[in-house]
Amino acid sequence: MTKFNGLGMHLGNLSRLSSAKSRSISAENKTGAPGKGGMATEGTGAVAARDLGQGWKISPSIEVDCEETVTLADINTGGAIQQIWITKMGPKNRDLILRMYWDDQEYPSVEVPLGDFFCCGLEQYAHVNSIPVSVNPGLAFNCFWEMPFRKNARITLENRDPLQKAVIYYQINYTETEVGDDCAYFHAQFRRTNPVPYKEVYTLLDGVEGQGQYIGTYMTWGVNNSGWWGEGEIKFFIDEDDEFPTICGTGTEDYFLGSYNFDIGTAVPGNPKSYTEYTTAYAGMPEVQRPDGTYRSQQRFGLYRWHIPDPVRFENKLKVTMQALGWRDFGNWGGDTNMRRYLPLQDDISSVAFWYQTLPAVKFPDLPDRDYMEVN
Repeated sequence: MTKFNGLGMHLGNLSRLSSAKSRSISAENKTGAPGKGGMATEGTGAVAARDLGQGWKISPSIEVDCEETVTLADINTGGAIQQIWITKMGPKNRDLILRMYWDDQEYPSVEVPLGDFFCCGLEQYAHVNSIPVSVNPGLAFNCFWEMPFRKNARITLENRDPLQKAVIYYQINYTETEVGDDCAYFHAQFRRTNPVPYKEVYTLLDGVEGQGQYIGTYMTWGVNNSGWWGEGEIKFFIDEDDEFPTICGTGTEDYFLGSYNFDIGTAVPGNPKSYTEYTTAYAGMPEVQRPDGTYRSQQRFGLYRWHIPDPVRFENKLKVTMQALGWRDFGNWGGDTNMRRYLPLQDDISSVAFWYQTLPAVKFPDLPDRDYMEVN
């Protein structure tokens, strides 16, 4: 039988033995070295543990100064990250930038604001209960994406806030093991366009070079018009696709595995509820911000879709776009469908595209400055 390297874990292989080595990096063991956890004598918990001594939660967290970048993990062996838990105090979610580098690459393969990476881009807590990402009370960010590497892995966190330091609690669980030749590298890229120009499409991903598969999307959507906003189609331009894509969706809510405006009232006569939040294994809309009649004037939504059973595979190139599309004179058709006309929207859209691909890592477009990133 082929030696099991401990990757690709699921219920069906939990009983299999492997020589893979379990490791964990946190503020209590910053290197992940075996037998070196809980040894701190200084840290953010030192005062609280002053009567207890070494081994009693001396260093449960780290502080990240204003406009500082810290290294959360620096692993110099082959293996894979298997789970990340992180929570924070201080700056806004989008003022904290998560980056990941694989195998001595100059450019990061992951560059995403912390909240958006964990499907909480709208700055408020939202419960997420999916297979690769979960967000639990009170603000516990978790991911279970498998992130293989062959030589080394480095994870950093930047605090862009010029006034507030961040307090970060984190645990990065990984394994030291051999990685198969057919394993690609985890990537995630953030983009934002505010507003989307009239009659233009929103681009989630472009400039990908290499072989791989697209595995997921997170989007925040700020609506700037009245009426329904989710008629737009997602398009995947694979390899040599030019003007027209290989994969074309049928509507925004359809892509996120919903229907009929995410509105229970539409599907259930007499039910007045609209815009129903949901969170499932592969898709969800956990974030719905409703106008409050005073200072919160716009609607905002946060949505995710994971392509775990149905990855979008490409050989050398990939481009992904989404149309921002609503209706003109929504609700005034009088039952005559011939009165309908689409309205290209000028909405505030941001996204995280998740995919695996071969190296080298290509430089991403520069992140916007923190003022442009802010949700307000």
